[in-house]
Amino acid sequence: MKILAVAGSNSETSINKLLVSYAASLIENAEVEIVDMNDFEMPIYKHQREVESGVPQEAKNFAEKIDAADLLLISLSEHNGTYSTAFKNVFDWTSRIKDRAVWNEKPMLLMATAPGARGGLGVLEAATKRFPLHGGNIVETFTLPFFNDNFDKEAGKISNEEKDSELKEKIQKISAVESILEK
Repeated sequence: MKILAVAGSNSETSINKLLVSYAASLIENAEVEIVDMNDFEMPIYKHQREVESGVPQEAKNFAEKIDAADLLLISLSEHNGTYSTAFKNVFDWTSRIKDRAVWNEKPMLLMATAPGARGGLGVLEAATKRFPLHGGNIVETFTLPFFNDNFDKEAGKISNEEKDSELKEKIQKISAVESILEK
């Protein structure tokens, strides 16, 4: 099984990258690629720019990574209640590829974390409404509030037993869905 793990942040110290990396480590016998939004940096989307120059190669590269995956794990950082600018720009450009649904109906576990009590709930709400309109097959969602209290950075895992069990259950469910699709 090929897993594409996406942290929707361009931060060098992204807590969402830590979360998505941990989630990916819970899936046995998987080939995992963790995507860094910095590898897909391109000009801010503008219709005139698209008309003049076309869709940047970075957006096409991102789409190819989605297409090569069997399963998507996406952990979105929340900036003012929605996606980070870095993620939104990649999403916008990828949506402009002709005859393409961004997520290509790949099964996904959509996650978010934040230092506060809502744990990125605003961005999860935005994404669960928007992604299905762009080929998003959201099988499960997960949020981890109070990241600094509930995640052990040194161990690279969730330290809150209840939240850890919740994530593991969701990983089992999405892994089962992918196994069925492979047959």
